[in-house]
Amino acid sequence: MFLIDMFNKKTTMPTPESALPGRPDPIPTAETHFVNGRLLKEPYPDNTRSILLGLGCFWGAERLYWQIPGVYVTAVGYSGGITPNPTYQETTTGLTGHAEVVRVVYDPQVVSLEDLLKVFFEQHDPTQGMRQGNDIGTTYRSAIYTTGDDQIETARKVRDRYQAALNAAGHGSKITTEIAPAGPFFFAEPYHQQYLAKNPDGYCGLRGTGVACAVG
Repeated sequence: MFLIDMFNKKTTMPTPESALPGRPDPIPTAETHFVNGRLLKEPYPDNTRSILLGLGCFWGAERLYWQIPGVYVTAVGYSGGITPNPTYQETTTGLTGHAEVVRVVYDPQVVSLEDLLKVFFEQHDPTQGMRQGNDIGTTYRSAIYTTGDDQIETARKVRDRYQAALNAAGHGSKITTEIAPAGPFFFAEPYHQQYLAKNPDGYCGLRGTGVACAVG
């Protein structure tokens, strides 16, 4: 019974009453990107935009994006939840409501949002609800948190295209990706930032469906 209760707790979003209290001040994080040396925090260049993407475990997800030409900087953290300034240990309980996400800061003149979302949909399984493979819990849900109405429109358009591609391939499952305006983004601890650049043989649980996502 205890295991069932813990599973349900981790896969059910908490209420404001049941969420952990958090703290008023941000937890420490790294100052610069381990790979490209750029500052992780704002201000970013005026020609850039940002979006928050949750593909499950954020270690492998971040590595996907820092390698894409036109991406200025990436950082991992927590968003979409209730608890202010959560720690990693708190998010894993399922009692903060946050998803693990990558903040992708990009130059839209070099790389389009559609191309970034093509990577998003192809590199994980967006139909699994509160999990990604063996990673189970609200923190591993598929999510797109946007910073403008045009981004929401693009995200929904690409999602619908990918749903059609999944249907045509006989995948048979509905996309569960949460698409919503971005709320607060809380930077994860320093050791999580660019984790797979520091630990090349570290865990990466990303697994796509094998179905291509058409864009453009």
